[in-house]
Amino acid sequence: MPWQWDEPPQAASSTLILAHGAGAPMDSPFMQAMAQGLAERGVRVVRFEFAYMAQRRVDGRKRPPNPQAQLLQQWRDVHAQVRHRVTGPVAIGGKSMGGRMASLLADELEASALVCLGYPFYAAGKPEKPRVAHLAELRTPTLIIQGERDALGHREAVAGYELSAAIELHWLQAADHDLKPLKASGFSHEQHLVTAAEQIAAFLGRMKH
Repeated sequence: MPWQWDEPPQAASSTLILAHGAGAPMDSPFMQAMAQGLAERGVRVVRFEFAYMAQRRVDGRKRPPNPQAQLLQQWRDVHAQVRHRVTGPVAIGGKSMGGRMASLLADELEASALVCLGYPFYAAGKPEKPRVAHLAELRTPTLIIQGERDALGHREAVAGYELSAAIELHWLQAADHDLKPLKASGFSHEQHLVTAAEQIAAFLGRMKH
């Protein structure tokens, strides 16, 4: 299984296992920017690839994600391996689908924290079928960084959901599912990614276990 570890210049204050989204690998520009931005701020980032994405590296063929049960089991395996290798708090999370899978396991794994970048509150074009039931019960301290105009969960839609008190939402102005803002907003994609890294590092810095 492909792994990628980004170590901070000084001793890591915490570790974040960061999973990719459904369509892009662990070393996509977005994932690279997040991992490097977090490492610069003292967070060790461990990236991995789900089996279907790792297979794409072998034969170059695009394929859909593995069934949910397999994705969850892979998350469990990765978390167990990382826990054995590091000391200090271990948070889990990811971009879009990777973060959603982590959110389904955060309480079970007793993760120190959960971090979701662009959470898919519903499938594309299906806002009437939100995937949020488990988010009302979540006990793990959670940070969701969401673009205000995310097509899988924009600000107005999310305002109507019942979310656990353990969840903090940080909205990025005029940003889409990749946290990319409209040009007219005056913000750049790079600025939003830096803000996301700052928010995550500060959030993880408050975790004590």
